[in-house]
Parts: sequence; C-alpha cells; structure tokens
Amino acid sequence: MKKTLLTTLVVLCITLIAMSQETKEVFKPHGKPIIRVFSNAHTTFADGESKSAFELTRVYLGYEHFFSENFSGTVVYDVGNPGTGKLQMTAFVKNAFLNYKYENLSVDFGLIPTTQFKVQENFWGYRYMEKVFQDAYDFASSADLGTSITYKFNSILSADVALYNGEGYKKLQSDDFLKSAIGLTITPVKQIILRGMVDFMGKDSAQITYAGFAGFKTNKISIAAEYNYQKNHLMIDGRDFFGPSFYATYAATKQVKIFARFDDLQSNTPSGKTENWNLTNDGKLIMAGFEYSPVSGIKLTPNYRGWNPANESAPFVSTLMLNCEIKF
Repeated sequence: MKKTLLTTLVVLCITLIAMSQETKEVFKPHGKPIIRVFSNAHTTFADGESKSAFELTRVYLGYEHFFSENFSGTVVYDVGNPGTGKLQMTAFVKNAFLNYKYENLSVDFGLIPTTQFKVQENFWGYRYMEKVFQDAYDFASSADLGTSITYKFNSILSADVALYNGEGYKKLQSDDFLKSAIGLTITPVKQIILRGMVDFMGKDSAQITYAGFAGFKTNKISIAAEYNYQKNHLMIDGRDFFGPSFYATYAATKQVKIFARFDDLQSNTPSGKTENWNLTNDGKLIMAGFEYSPVSGIKLTPNYRGWNPANESAPFVSTLMLNCEIKF
C-alpha cells in the first residue's frame, strides 16, 4: 500500500513538473515602432506687432526591439529644424543604443538618453509643448554618446552614473573632454520624489552643473520645483548661469489637465564686465494652459506664454499657442 502511494505521489510530481515546464512562457523576440509628432499654431505679440505661424516642430521615428528578457535595442531619428542653413527639417540620429536590464540594474550604451534631467522631464509631462529648464536653456543635451548605469537599491533610493562624449547628439565628433554625471533619486513616500545631480566636464575652467529637484504628486495634482546652476558654461571661465523652475498640474478629468509653469533664467556679470554675459537670453517665462486628450495618443494643448526679458530695452513677448502631440 505504501509503495503504491509513494509511486502515485512520484508520478503526480513528475506530471506537475512537466505541466509547469510546458505552460512556462518562452520569451519571443519582439519589437514596437516609435512614432511621435509635435506641431503647433501660434500668434506672438511684441512691441505692438503680431506674427502668426503653423509649425511642424519635431517628428520622432524609431524602433525598439527586445532581443531577450535582458537585452533590448533602440534607434530613434529626430526630424526637426537644424537651426542653421536653409533646410527647414533635417533628420538626426537621436538615439541608437543597447540596454541591459537585470532585476534592479539598468545599463545603456551608445547614443543614449542623458540622465541629468530625465526625472524632471517625466514629472513635467509636456515635452511636446516645452522642454524642461536644463534642456530649454542649453545646460545639457537630451542625448549623447556614452554609457549610463542606474541601480535601484530599494523602493526609496536609486542612483545613476554616466560618462558622455559631451557634444550632444548633433555633434558626435570626439575631443579631449568627456562629461561625467552622477545623480541620486529618493522617494521617501509614494507621493514625493527628490533628486540631486552633478555633472563635470573639462580641466581648466571646467564646466560643472548642479541640479536639485523636488516633486509631489497625487492622482489629481502634481507640484514641482527645481534649481539649476552651471559654472563656466561651455568651459569658458566666469560664465555662470542659473535659475529656478516651478510647475504644477491639476487633473480636472481623465481627459483634461490644467497646468502652469514659471522659469527665471539668470546669468552672472563676469569680472571686468558691466552686464550679464547672457543678458540677451536671460529672462522670466510664464506659462499656463490646459491639455485635452480626446482619445489615447492625441493631445491638444491651448496655452499662453509670456517672456519678460532681463534686458530692459527688449519688449515683453506674449504668445498664444495651440500645441499638438500625435503618438502612434
């Protein structure tokens, strides 16, 4: 009787093991396209004059492929205004990198998204409409050649270190300098996120950036403040610029979000000079509007922007905008 019972249990165990192996899902390599379109219509008022335009500001075209449970690769083309020459739209390789993930570790290598303001950008949530402070005022590029490592120690603390070429994704040539960055992200409770970051590039007159961020988010509201300081911009001694940024969002419904933002970009007066070195670009930005998402993948955002230049001889600039993001 005992032998029969033992034999039955052994057969049952073997059967269960076989069934579990048969039902275990086998990883299949797969991928997905990346398509995002940014456009707007706007009217700008300054010094008694107005100017209106429709713009296609940016198109992201790419593909993300998952080779295994741990390895994936991403390629993204950024089609936008090059800012120089006669061409209105030019395609750049924005990202081309390999990612490795294992438990709490993530490693990127190649032309990668930079880590300096990724937390702020995700919290802000309106990249299609306006960049975050560091990106908007050229403190750092959103992508660069290099490698980054992120490790999540627990539910509260994560850290990231990175080493970049320092030229951004539009200038891939090498030089004598690399940019290193380190950041800490703390989430003491679910609703609060804190972030500190420093990056360093150069030798004599080294460019050093310091950034601090604090955000509070619930299902209905999000409020954030950040402060950024860059010493020796572009490794030019005595050229510092800095400033705070504040932004908030209220989710009125599932389809409507109301937001506001304030930036204050400032620069120092170098020794021997009589005015701020970045005076023509310094100023205060005021933004307010609402985002309407009629269906998943489409966002329409009417908003107002006011720019108050630090140069007192320059006029106040008001802009009424309708931004649109299409995400496939």
